[in-house]
Amino acid sequence: MPSLTLYTNPQSRGRIAHWMMEELDEPFETIWLDYGTTMKAPDYLAINPMGKVPALRHGDKVVTEAAAICAYLGDRFPEKGLIPPPGSPARADYFRWMFFAAGPLEQAVVARALGWTVPEGRSVMVGFGSYADTMNTLELGLSRGPYVCGEQFTAADVYVGSSLVWGLMFGTIEKRPVFEAYAARMQARPAWQRSARINEARTKPA
Repeated sequence: MPSLTLYTNPQSRGRIAHWMMEELDEPFETIWLDYGTTMKAPDYLAINPMGKVPALRHGDKVVTEAAAICAYLGDRFPEKGLIPPPGSPARADYFRWMFFAAGPLEQAVVARALGWTVPEGRSVMVGFGSYADTMNTLELGLSRGPYVCGEQFTAADVYVGSSLVWGLMFGTIEKRPVFEAYAARMQARPAWQRSARINEARTKPA
């Protein structure tokens, strides 16, 4: 089987992909990159011309964007149970919430963090509509079960869970009981804790 290589930085969205790798429980190599230097070096730009992380190399294929990496690995390793089976009702929830988090939720959170305000009457032009609508929709989705697909933990929870944990930590997602309970379930997972320990160790001064 082709080898897996994750390109990341401990203070980046690469943590999402790293958590996914820990949930996958397959051997992989981690290449740690630094902002402004190795992340912009020619060798890495040949892998991801954006000069951003994460990126995943699987054999001769490269996948970028954290949501795409999570979705790809769930699909590539179905025996791991991180994606609902084809044809199952939960499959629709999986795709819906994975890309809700990658689209409207990401936009709403970044807009709030940077102080961007949608002009009056222009909400139809932005994918998230409004911050309030995005939060209410997410709360409704997470109130239906312990995970976004009901009883089954999936790669979608890695992505949604990462968004919630970091959003609550930095105040870009408002605290609601449903959000805090879901984030706590994600942080209790052994794979999340392993990934957190590894990344935190990389942030400490030598």
